[in-house]
Amino acid sequence: MSQVFEVDVGGMTCASCVARVEKALNQIEGVEASVNLATEKALIEGKVDAGLIISEIKKIGYSASLLSSSPDIKNGNLDYLLPRLIFCSAATVPVLVLSMVPSLQFVYWQWIALSLALPASTWGAWPFYRAAFLKARVKSISMDTLVALGVGSSLIWSLYSLVFGSAGDPGMTMSLDLFGNRTEAGAHIYLEVSTAVTTFMLLGRFVELRTKKSSAAVLRSLIEAEAKFATVIRKKIEVRVPVSDVRLGDLMVIRAGERIPVDGEVIDGTVLVDSALMTGESLPKKVSPGKTVLGGTIVLSGILTVRATRLGDATELARIRKMVEAAQSRKSSAQRIVDAISGFFVPTIIAVAGLAFVGWMVLDGNLSTAFQSAIATLIISCPCALGLATPLALLVASGRGAQLGLIISGPEALEHSKAVETIVLDKTGTLTVGAPHVSTVVFAPTFSEEEILACAASVGRGSTHPLSLGINQRAQELNISVPRSTRHRVFAGLGVQAEVMGSKVAVGKLSWLIDTGFETADWLELALKNNEMGEDTAVAVGVGSKITGLIVLSDSLRLSSRRAVEKLRTMGLNLVIASGDSQSAVSGVARSLEIPKYEADLSPAQKTDLVQRLQSQGQKVAMVGDGINDSAALASADLGIAVGSGTDMARKAADLVISSSDLLGVVDAIRLARRTNLVIRGNLFWAFFYNIASIPIAVSGTLSPVLAGFAMVLSSLFVSSNSLSLRGFRPTKL
Repeated sequence: MSQVFEVDVGGMTCASCVARVEKALNQIEGVEASVNLATEKALIEGKVDAGLIISEIKKIGYSASLLSSSPDIKNGNLDYLLPRLIFCSAATVPVLVLSMVPSLQFVYWQWIALSLALPASTWGAWPFYRAAFLKARVKSISMDTLVALGVGSSLIWSLYSLVFGSAGDPGMTMSLDLFGNRTEAGAHIYLEVSTAVTTFMLLGRFVELRTKKSSAAVLRSLIEAEAKFATVIRKKIEVRVPVSDVRLGDLMVIRAGERIPVDGEVIDGTVLVDSALMTGESLPKKVSPGKTVLGGTIVLSGILTVRATRLGDATELARIRKMVEAAQSRKSSAQRIVDAISGFFVPTIIAVAGLAFVGWMVLDGNLSTAFQSAIATLIISCPCALGLATPLALLVASGRGAQLGLIISGPEALEHSKAVETIVLDKTGTLTVGAPHVSTVVFAPTFSEEEILACAASVGRGSTHPLSLGINQRAQELNISVPRSTRHRVFAGLGVQAEVMGSKVAVGKLSWLIDTGFETADWLELALKNNEMGEDTAVAVGVGSKITGLIVLSDSLRLSSRRAVEKLRTMGLNLVIASGDSQSAVSGVARSLEIPKYEADLSPAQKTDLVQRLQSQGQKVAMVGDGINDSAALASADLGIAVGSGTDMARKAADLVISSSDLLGVVDAIRLARRTNLVIRGNLFWAFFYNIASIPIAVSGTLSPVLAGFAMVLSSLFVSSNSLSLRGFRPTKL
């Protein structure tokens, strides 16, 4: 049976490492693997044993283990680098100063520099030597190979010059030329190169790890939000148990300051709940009996009794965590291209450095110049920035999105979001609150309002459709006795048929009842003429063979709908309303929001047809909805967006989920996608430009290896800081 799982991969330092691991895994029959440098994980799909995957990764010189329960970057990696970085930084300063300033070069200064540079270039650079050696054992190379060659060669050259050349003579002087030098071989040492490059590389690696650790904070906060214990009522006694022992239907007691353990329905208590972590909403939310609450949210006041309805991986918090993890593990199309390039980048650079050395020896004959050219080429070409350009930006963007209640399914969702041209909006529950209430009941002379509501409530009992909920609520308010119904038949987007007390009853669209053979009467025509529906929705009720009643329900616009529509329009997006509601109800909402394009009375299939029709016209289409009848359209659209009040089916079909019911979340999702795309483009431009421009300069022999190392670190710092700027993304205000 095919399975999907993740593996932690250690030892990857650049995009070429990613390409190598991916290539090895994808050669296994039946396996499709995607490796991410920013998260240091491999996403595996296929019929394969995890042990085989781990074994194959280790064979090519990397460490591997099944995905740990924590998304955090291991502190051990940082603790391993930090002492080396501190020591090398302290050693580099005096070595650089002594090498740069001839007036400070006392007798035998070079041997003092060696005493500082030797431990820095060996113990300090050990992470690079070790990684290069492990990869060499399996006939592999990576960025670490470039660093190890550069630092090691500089140190060996310097030792040779000091011991066997004239560089060790008393009174020897030299100056550091950032743009190369042409000294006699054996008279110049490169201790400043070995120490400075080691320090710069350690600094770059340390910053990368800190950036990844910071970006993992969202997943860490989601895990920390999971309650560890719950107070449940068993045999009329409150018992404290681990959350894993909570069973479906258990009554849980949650007091002020405590987290709600799992998803559930409020049975008793009216309190304020902080759901900022789940939905991004900063204001507390009032909940009361009958309302749904989510695990991980915090009760701010009072006491709440909740019946557990979803446990473990089925809770909303667990689902959000899985979606964020998946989004951070997958790759964008841009990253796949970069990985393909990086697969042959490192070996190419080693070949270029070798050619530069040979070329200078043939053309100039100066060993010092040839050596500097080769070392500078090796060091400046490390593809760190190239490997981090895309995944780091996606890592930060998906994390920031989760903080704002924008749950992104993967990088494809961000890519599609930036390309969207047209947005198709569902009406009920998306543009409107989705909680219709009965405003008018019109009925045949032989029936009463109570009988019409009883029949409609009976047929709709147990349904989660907003119109059914509104009808049932009205029946409860009037204390109407609702009879049982049997033989239910649901006609998606049209209505429901059932048998109530021996009679066939249908509840749904008036046109549908007429099409299925229910007879109309004069009272109905008069009622339609006298009742201006406007933005309201009419539900017809038929009993036996005749239409016997008309229930009119009102639904109000969301507070954020008008502002969201204005923002979407200013972003250059075309808007279309697609609803299964009546023409009058949809046209009223369209007029109110000044949206000229709308289609009403649509079935689920017709909504999907509308999306596909727009796509056939060459438009990139996003569909925004919340109901079961939106699921097919959400799946067909280039970008499916489910709002927070949506059904499970709608959320599963969507590429992006807005945890809150605020339509401004759609605005923010597209804004975040566009901003992320700009960051990625900036990162890639810099990374490619840096390598394309720097390699010829290094080969020309006009660049010191010290400056090459500094430039390489600056490129990684630019990519890291540019990606981290996404953490400052601010949501749109109402």
